[in-house]
Amino acid sequence: MVDTFIKDISREEIIRLAIMLVIIILFNWGIKKLAKFSAAKKSQLFQKALPIIDSIADWITFYGIIILLLLTIPKTEWLFYTIYSNREVEVTILMIVIAFMIVSLAHRLIKLFNKYILSTVYDHYGVDKGIGFTFNQIIYYIVMFAAIAISLTSVGINLTALGAVFGVLGIGIGFGMRNVAGNFISGIIILFERPIEVGEIIQINDKVGRVENIRLRSTVIRTAKEGTLIVPNQYFIEQIIKNRTSASMMAEVNVSVAYGADTKKVQALLEEAVAEIKLNEKGILDQTPSDIRFVDFNNKAMEFLIEIPVVNFEIKEQIESKLRHNIAAIFIENDIQLPSMTFQMDESK
Repeated sequence: MVDTFIKDISREEIIRLAIMLVIIILFNWGIKKLAKFSAAKKSQLFQKALPIIDSIADWITFYGIIILLLLTIPKTEWLFYTIYSNREVEVTILMIVIAFMIVSLAHRLIKLFNKYILSTVYDHYGVDKGIGFTFNQIIYYIVMFAAIAISLTSVGINLTALGAVFGVLGIGIGFGMRNVAGNFISGIIILFERPIEVGEIIQINDKVGRVENIRLRSTVIRTAKEGTLIVPNQYFIEQIIKNRTSASMMAEVNVSVAYGADTKKVQALLEEAVAEIKLNEKGILDQTPSDIRFVDFNNKAMEFLIEIPVVNFEIKEQIESKLRHNIAAIFIENDIQLPSMTFQMDESK
């Protein structure tokens, strides 16, 4: 097959193809060199736009090579074969390829624009991070919708008729995709009302994590232990979510001791365990004091709660684990019994 392909290309066509490839590569190199030279003498904004110029040059080179190879392949009549005609528009395979390139290029351009240009504008004018993220999402979906509309129109698809078809299908599909639709609407509400924002620390049930990304259907939460959580947006609208961003992050340990123990002695031992943790561990805040409280009575236990302020949620569980080790060692040394131990001793009697 390769031999046949090579035989179908004349020497003149190979030379012409090689020259065009060299021209495209030199164009890429020249644009990048010119951009770097100009960025060294221009404003900081132009310097931040340098990655965009480099990426655009690479994409033009990539797409240019693809189109050049398609047009250079022997027997390229298949590229111009008319698949169908609509309103005097003859749709060919080449037109469909170009339509896909338009959508792909729009996706890449808007991502770079939001990352390098708009982020600089937000920093300059002090725009809140959550508001900036919302604007980025809105601009992205508007541009992508326009790119898809242009691509479909260029291949002769009637958007009005297509909208009517999707409207009819949507009625039937909507009954079977209520949850998806609910999450989609919830995503829009979150982007506009901003009950949570990217970068904030929230607590879902007993899991604490940082909001990494708010998408139209789901939100990505990064936790220290469980990894990444993908939470449907509808959950944030219907459930109570604790926002821990403005509050002190607390390492919390619940301690149960058996009835009959000296509660003041238990309090003193817990204070000793906390003092040892503060002395040997990093990441504990000194501005906010630790709190040790006798909080409740249960059927076979007395409940104590320890709260230690820490710098972030990443080390919260580490402090809690080490504090439990200290408490266990101190309780054994001072013969403080846990309720389960007392229950087992009663059963043996």
